[in-house]
Amino acid sequence: MNKTGLRGLACAIATGLVFLVSAPASAKQEFASIPTLIAPLPAGGGARPVPAWNAFCARHNFACNIDTTEPDYIVLNERVWRLLVAVNKEVNAEIEPMTDMEQWGVIDRWDFAESGAGDCEDFQLLKRERLVAAGLPRRALRMTVVLDERNEGHAVLKVLTDRGDFILDNVHDEVRAWDRTPYVYVKREGQGGRSWVSLGGVVGGPAAVAATHR
Repeated sequence: MNKTGLRGLACAIATGLVFLVSAPASAKQEFASIPTLIAPLPAGGGARPVPAWNAFCARHNFACNIDTTEPDYIVLNERVWRLLVAVNKEVNAEIEPMTDMEQWGVIDRWDFAESGAGDCEDFQLLKRERLVAAGLPRRALRMTVVLDERNEGHAVLKVLTDRGDFILDNVHDEVRAWDRTPYVYVKREGQGGRSWVSLGGVVGGPAAVAATHR
């Protein structure tokens, strides 16, 4: 199996992720126009963070602190869109898929894939740091827990913009609108502090698209 096919296998054993979708080519997307407006994915009440997130924050305090003076969404222009697509594709190609048990001998550990290997959340954390370094507000880049098509856990990076919410994922190189993904959205980081918020189990894919156009 090639590296693209292995990406989905490398998420934490704790989430049981087994996702074997081949990544579509995304070279054309890098030069496409910015997306049209979509409905945002609203957050609800509070939710517990993943335990490994708390341990990650203890090691990397800067990555978890929220600066409430930052914008809570990104103005999505052509430059930002190309940046999102490029970083998503770049990190997906750069990191070797590997479970936490293989790399660290533990069930679940979140980190920046500094070793060059990692699972789903490690990909997304590294993407966020690169986007922040490029000038995007961390507050608008939220780690998000979803259920995949097999009803198994997965982590993605949700980008909150003035045109709606978009998803960076290690399963494929395209940056997709949340309602064009096959996921059930469980919870994400909040934007006012370290507390997480519920996403209410909203379903992406055709069901979300249909609901948006009622």
